[in-house]
Amino acid sequence: MAFGKAGGYTNLNAGVFSSVIYSKQAQLAFRKSSIINAITNSDYFGEIANQGDTVRIIKEPEITVNAYLRGTTVSAQDLVDTDFSLVIDKANYFAFKMDDIEEQQSHVDFMSMSSNRAAYKLADGMDTEVLRYLAGYTAGSAVNTTVNGTKANASAGSDELLAANKLNMASFGNITTTASASTTGDSTPVAPRFGGATAASTSTATPLQIIARMGRLLDQQNVDSRGRWLVLDPVFIEMLKDEDSRVLNADFGGSGLQNGLILNNLHGFRIYISNNLPSVGTGPGTSGSTAQDDNYGVIVGGHDSAVATAEQINKVETYRDPDSFADIVRGMHLYGRKILRPEALVTARYNAA
Repeated sequence: MAFGKAGGYTNLNAGVFSSVIYSKQAQLAFRKSSIINAITNSDYFGEIANQGDTVRIIKEPEITVNAYLRGTTVSAQDLVDTDFSLVIDKANYFAFKMDDIEEQQSHVDFMSMSSNRAAYKLADGMDTEVLRYLAGYTAGSAVNTTVNGTKANASAGSDELLAANKLNMASFGNITTTASASTTGDSTPVAPRFGGATAASTSTATPLQIIARMGRLLDQQNVDSRGRWLVLDPVFIEMLKDEDSRVLNADFGGSGLQNGLILNNLHGFRIYISNNLPSVGTGPGTSGSTAQDDNYGVIVGGHDSAVATAEQINKVETYRDPDSFADIVRGMHLYGRKILRPEALVTARYNAA
């Protein structure tokens, strides 16, 4: 018989901590692969770890090169010092209570299990928010319209990205099929190219075509070929696996997920898989065969130098509840993120055809 409790007491209300009936094997939740630490840099972490809420980052000055003719008077250029800011303005927390009697009588270590789950949820929350930010969206998959601090590039939009580096249906000249009146939009319909196809489709782009174009955009911005990455969702990955490419099929026969990394080199990109990318409406997998405006997914690629993250508080503490015989465990995560080089980020809005 479970130990008695006061009316209205709801902590661990199911009573499954009792060792009388239940197995000692506790089911642990699956963990999504967190990839933010692998695709962003923490170069400015040390500058803000102990104090302050803003890091002002000095931009490299632009230098003008002029043609020279013998006898020409040389004029020196005045350098312009400009900067932009990384603001520590994102905070998440958790707090839960562990009753002394429940902890003593439980057949599993609920304290450790709950703390582990809470730490994962904090990390996953940051992963989702940062990944969607650098794709141009909010954590809720709405288009981002709020600049973090100041723009790194004055030409960038309110999402801090360059319009020229956003792929949509109009980016692919082979697609001549227009969306119906009920499904107007600019997402790119994507379908794998199967064996036997002799010409490019007039209604879809292939997964490899999308990736190759993303690489070209980075090339045109003089982004270093070393250190490039690409984050894809499971729908896009499935179409990649269907693509007519023996090399690709062999590459995917590796050892499986390792922090989201599934392929070391495809068109110059490290390939990651994540469920935390923006997914609008019903997402990319249920959109139909024409361009969409309300139901699509977004994939994002870039360079390791494109985005910075910095953590200021990442702590967990335990204290006694003054009103009961229980421990309270709470934790907080305070961080910031900033797009440093928008020219080194490229996105593609797509839907599965």
